[in-house]
Amino acid sequence: MQSSSITSQYLDRYRHIADDAARAAGTLPVTGAQRRFLLARRMDPAGRPDLVPLFFAFPRGSVDPDRLRAAAGHLAALHPALRARPETLRGVPVQLLGEPDARVDRVEPRPGESAADALRRALGTWAAEGPPLRLFLATDTAGDRDVLAVVMDHAACDEASIGKVMGDLTDAYRDGLGPGDVPGTRAADELAAYREAVHLQLESEARASGQRSVAYWARRLAALRPAAGPAPAPRGGEGRAGTGAVLHRLPGAPDGARTAFPVLLDACAAAARTLYGPDRVPALGYPWGGRPAAAQPVLGCFLNTVVHPATACGLDERTVSWWDDLDHADAPFDEVVHAARTAGVPWSGRLDGLLTSEDLHRRPPLRLGDATGHETHIDGRPVQAPFAVSVSHGTDLLVRMAWDRGVVPDPVAEDAFAALLDTLRAHTLGHAPVG
Repeated sequence: MQSSSITSQYLDRYRHIADDAARAAGTLPVTGAQRRFLLARRMDPAGRPDLVPLFFAFPRGSVDPDRLRAAAGHLAALHPALRARPETLRGVPVQLLGEPDARVDRVEPRPGESAADALRRALGTWAAEGPPLRLFLATDTAGDRDVLAVVMDHAACDEASIGKVMGDLTDAYRDGLGPGDVPGTRAADELAAYREAVHLQLESEARASGQRSVAYWARRLAALRPAAGPAPAPRGGEGRAGTGAVLHRLPGAPDGARTAFPVLLDACAAAARTLYGPDRVPALGYPWGGRPAAAQPVLGCFLNTVVHPATACGLDERTVSWWDDLDHADAPFDEVVHAARTAGVPWSGRLDGLLTSEDLHRRPPLRLGDATGHETHIDGRPVQAPFAVSVSHGTDLLVRMAWDRGVVPDPVAEDAFAALLDTLRAHTLGHAPVG
């Protein structure tokens, strides 16, 4: 019965503790996407949250730290998701609303460090109990530029919210706004819209968590054979600590992420099979979904993580399966893990690979005063799976793959990336590297 689903049980428990009206005024339930990130944080030995970092290069000295600090505080005052903290009340995970808080820190590179080194170090010291929005500014003396990291806790912001963060930060900086410049009526309206979106999302997830959905995902993931043990067998040398990454640009991006997505899944499946071998069917995860149709486009964490078994099959079969998956994509991640386990799959919910895809045409540039930030990439950051592929759709297709060197040796990862690119080229998404 639907009432026995994880989501319905959670809502029942939340309603019980939210009966206290005084507490309920500053308390919200968590979405299924937030439950996944909070669970992953508890399972991480270091308790690390999953972060969404974006890096922008500006001409040196063009960014006013005080004005930037005020603008970041304005965002925290405006958007409830940026002043909410995950807490547990009577064993129930919730969001507790607090005072606006956003940090902007200047990070000084140590002797011999680059700006990228300094920013990686800053991200490595991220404390889970702090604000979900933090900005770090470092000067790259060699390149005569400042590099700004805009970083969010993934439990507060999903990929669909990035454009809103960039646009609102640009506007607040331009207009010299701070946390005190959010009228009380505007703050109340934003909170009401966010509260409604969270509840509508949970209602949608509850409807998607019935027996039909459980049966679908049990069948869909019955062939899943995740990677055994903590790592694939090393080839060509032992793995090293840290994160490796490779980048490739393919000319002629297709129109829109949805058009190309089955091809991207096929390429990631080829990479996964190279990493883990033919006897495994790895679990790939990708974000999908959005706010319910009746909800306002608030900033928050709503996108679900859909699970895709990386079976060996043709693109036509993969595309059909993907379309079928989207009919059931509202089922929260923990419900899908439970469904797989009912099918006898020995899966903890740990993903063997991640795929994210972004259409850069839909995201406004970050402009601070008279300077427009040039988005750049800083590698070496922790990844939340043995490997992760990110694809950006602009004029060209920018494909990046990062991997955990403690799990995946460099030669194996490089072979996997080659398999990924070969698959993309075979589907005419590009022919040769440029730039």
